[in-house]
Amino acid sequence: MAQPRVIRQRIWDNLKAVARPDTRFHLSFSEFIPDFEGVEQATDRLTALPAFAHSKLAFVTPDNSMTELRRRLIVEGKAFVMSTYNMQRGFLYMAPGIVPPEAAPFAAWLDGMEYFARPISLEELTGIGRFDLLATGASAVTKDGIRFGKGHTYFDLEWGMFTDLGLVDEKTPVAAIVHDVQVVDEQLSPSETDIQVDFIATPSRLATVERHNRRPRGIKWEQLTRDEIADTPPLKELARMRGIA
Repeated sequence: MAQPRVIRQRIWDNLKAVARPDTRFHLSFSEFIPDFEGVEQATDRLTALPAFAHSKLAFVTPDNSMTELRRRLIVEGKAFVMSTYNMQRGFLYMAPGIVPPEAAPFAAWLDGMEYFARPISLEELTGIGRFDLLATGASAVTKDGIRFGKGHTYFDLEWGMFTDLGLVDEKTPVAAIVHDVQVVDEQLSPSETDIQVDFIATPSRLATVERHNRRPRGIKWEQLTRDEIADTPPLKELARMRGIA
């Protein structure tokens, strides 16, 4: 069975033909999840889901492949939360209706999010309500919904925090937007913190995943160092809220 790092490198090689370069990292996929040709069609498939239509509060990762989805959320007047890059400055909240229609394309980019959205703490998030939909990018995702990224686990940490606070649960839909070359046939055994997705949206199709295992809950504090907690503001806040630090 191929190791995730081997699959990841193969995917990165294939992505070079369809990825849209990042202004900072060019095509260094170990540093970011890229946007790609056909992302508009992939996003169409996700936004056609009832989960999107009924969403009142969504969570979207800061991946480049999520830019079009963020734009759609802004245009539709739907509230959403986005984590900052590597969670270094916590989370941003984009309230509905604050972005002029002509500014939606800019507001969906990371710099635009910084301009229009406002920082929000975990404590504030608990007062806004539960997430109705979570969407993320990935370096690759298996057909049974196991996603793996640049080698970090930020989405898994975010899920752990959100379950701890009651903002998501087993029934909360999770979707990945990826290019078809990022969907792999290999089977991987999920770790105890891996989050399986319910939907995989690509330019050519929408796949619905039948999950048979329950998703993990909470933060595995014993797997984190003091420095990792101290250097990640939301983890530090949650540790304080739980009396851990």
